[in-house]
Amino acid sequence: MIKDLQGHALTGATAEAAVFYNQAVEAFNVYHGDPMALLAQAIEAAPRFAMAHLLKAHLLGLATEPDAVAQARAAIGEIRKLTLDDREAGHLMALEHMVAGDWTRAAVTFDRLSMRLPRDLIALQVGHQMDFFRANARNLRDRIARTLPAWSADMPGYSILLGMLSFGLEETGDYARAEETGRRALDLQPLDCWAHHAVAHVMEMQGRAQDGIGWMIAREPHWAGDANFFKGHNWWHRALFHLDLGQAHDAMALYDGPIRGNRSAVVLDLVDASALLWRLHLSGYDVGLRWTELAAAWDAHADGRTYPFNDWHAVMAYLGAGRLKDVARLAKAYHENDGAGGETAAWGRATTRPLIEGFSAFWHGDHRTAVELLHPARFIANSFGGSHAQRDIIDWTLIEAALRGGLRDVAEALAQERLALKPHSPINRTFLSQASGTTSAPKLAA
Repeated sequence: MIKDLQGHALTGATAEAAVFYNQAVEAFNVYHGDPMALLAQAIEAAPRFAMAHLLKAHLLGLATEPDAVAQARAAIGEIRKLTLDDREAGHLMALEHMVAGDWTRAAVTFDRLSMRLPRDLIALQVGHQMDFFRANARNLRDRIARTLPAWSADMPGYSILLGMLSFGLEETGDYARAEETGRRALDLQPLDCWAHHAVAHVMEMQGRAQDGIGWMIAREPHWAGDANFFKGHNWWHRALFHLDLGQAHDAMALYDGPIRGNRSAVVLDLVDASALLWRLHLSGYDVGLRWTELAAAWDAHADGRTYPFNDWHAVMAYLGAGRLKDVARLAKAYHENDGAGGETAAWGRATTRPLIEGFSAFWHGDHRTAVELLHPARFIANSFGGSHAQRDIIDWTLIEAALRGGLRDVAEALAQERLALKPHSPINRTFLSQASGTTSAPKLAA
């Protein structure tokens, strides 16, 4: 029986197909290369290779793009015709839940599979991504922590576990251990851009903007190559460091260059682009017609049902581009799903709807309404996707709404809250000075 690099049987594989499959797994592990092309080669060599079909479908589902999710659903019918062992059947069950929008059921299915088979690296990594998409900080850490004792440093894929654990530790606030673990992962596998990004998150959360820029520059050859799927997101992290230091020109140059210069249609890249333009707008920077290009790119993804976190970011671009009918379309979708079942529908009702309405109120100058909508939303926003750094845009918008709406007590309290966590952040100090009336200067130099 042919097995994967961690010793699990690969039903339907041939020796040739297994080579392509293992290369695809390694590409997925570090988000470098083209795992889909490699999986296509594996399936061509062995058409009934179950795990090759399953991994391809997992990647399509994790894309959170309507067309890709539709392809994943279509793949399920073909996978059901294949011979599957118990492990592969567990993967299929998790996949079925994911494409149905039941992310927690999918993640728990992988939890149970990993408790039984702790060295199933695909189950761990796909499950880790599910934890990220449902903003479950605890399981980002614990999914990996509970299986790590079954591994040893000489096993293929061990460094990948350390990279995932680093991100989980960061999202649960254990910053020192997160940075140490991420650096260990990179010592073993320098191309692991997830581990690199986990350390960048630590520096972001600690307000170490200068360190963060240095970290990104020093390791740029490892994460910024053309074959790196995650390069756009890591450029976004560098832009955040520049924004925190008041270097809006540098952040805008990154947007026009590596972040948006290639006009990527990948939804992860569109999320980053919306989030960066919105922050620049909050900072008083005129982003011009960039909103128009970005809004057009969102049209293929913002459907009001596949993944609400994406739709919220699409709304930012639609507001900026003046496409208010599309804002209304998405808002209506989340009002009309009140009777809909499924986890993503619940995310839309509880979280996306107040965020769309709050950001819309802010854009239209109704700042006090924006405060009323966004203040409670900040406490429920971690019920759906993204990291703490990504969701921080809610607090940026809330404090800016309080300042512009004349609610200086709210703005000052929020600024003090931010400074308690990041006392050396220039932008947080500027928030406080504006709230206390000691300055009226723009936060960031244009």
